[in-house]
Amino acid sequence: MPIPISGGARIRTNIPAQNAYNSLSEASNIIARSQLRLSTGKRINSASDDVAGYITSKSLTARTGALQAALQAAGDAKNVTGIAQDALDQIGALLTQIKDATAQASSGALGSDEKVALAKSSYRLAQQIQFITDSTVFGGKQLLQGNFSGDWVTGYYANDELMTVKIDLTTNNLEEFNIVNVPGSPDSTTVGLFDLNATKDAKAIRQAVTYTAGPDETRNTGVDEDGNLTTETINRQIVNLEETKLMTGAATSFAGVAGLNLEDFNEVAANDLGIFTNDGNGGSGTGVHLTLQSLSRAINNINKVASYLGGIHTRLSSQEEVLKSQTTNYKAAISRIEDTDIAEEQMRLITAQFLQSASLTSLAQSNQNPATFLQLLQ
Repeated sequence: MPIPISGGARIRTNIPAQNAYNSLSEASNIIARSQLRLSTGKRINSASDDVAGYITSKSLTARTGALQAALQAAGDAKNVTGIAQDALDQIGALLTQIKDATAQASSGALGSDEKVALAKSSYRLAQQIQFITDSTVFGGKQLLQGNFSGDWVTGYYANDELMTVKIDLTTNNLEEFNIVNVPGSPDSTTVGLFDLNATKDAKAIRQAVTYTAGPDETRNTGVDEDGNLTTETINRQIVNLEETKLMTGAATSFAGVAGLNLEDFNEVAANDLGIFTNDGNGGSGTGVHLTLQSLSRAINNINKVASYLGGIHTRLSSQEEVLKSQTTNYKAAISRIEDTDIAEEQMRLITAQFLQSASLTSLAQSNQNPATFLQLLQ
């Protein structure tokens, strides 16, 4: 604080001029600071402007950037769920057409040629299912082939620990994909819905499964004297290569058509109706009633997976709204701490400019005092 000292009759020290100079320097600093704040729009341009405010604003700025990244991640996850849901809707519609054709084939009014025609048409639809599955891709990853699982960071704890949302479309997600056993098939498990490349392989079946037909000791193994599976065993085992993978814990399929290989539609012939056989003793080991049951389970699985994705999609939409709101609130907090009040700063600038002018006038007058005392020495 300046002290009003006249300095008396002295010429070596000019205290009034020094006070005026200090006031002029302070006013100039205020003007420079106000002009910087008005030109940048920020009240805090360096840590020296407000130490505590600087730390808080920088912390909030860093968190805002992280929330914007989380918002982008939530959008990417919604893209995955949207693409997968659309593909599942199309697959569900195709499976429904296949099931309708199978139900039509169960009618005793149809002849063998009609049933074969229905089977071939269903096989074409099955091929389209495979095509949709293979072409449903996001980020270079297959979504519907049973091995897709992804985590998206959509939030952060106070200590910056990650909060994630997971989309799990793997075959071991039993709760969501309803993997079940097939009625009438003692050892079967869910077959890969979308793997049309699955084929019956007696050797693979022999390595993975031992069929117990009953107490008869010679048939318990289901193999002949040379160690090969008997025809009866192969037919009664509703198993294909993809099922074998499931049994050995190396499944790569998705959802599931229980006890049914969709390629069997292409094997239906007039002399062997296979999966369209009404008595259930067709060449493939399954009759039309089991085919219908399998297709019903497949459609149910599709619906369950689509429902699972729909729930994730809804949650992600809610999280997007939360992130947008949080980002806005953080930006408002940063603005209150860091930004300058233009009107207030302009008033401060004008006041400093008046003080600067007054200090200049006072300094000029104070510098005349020593000259007055020099007259005493003449």
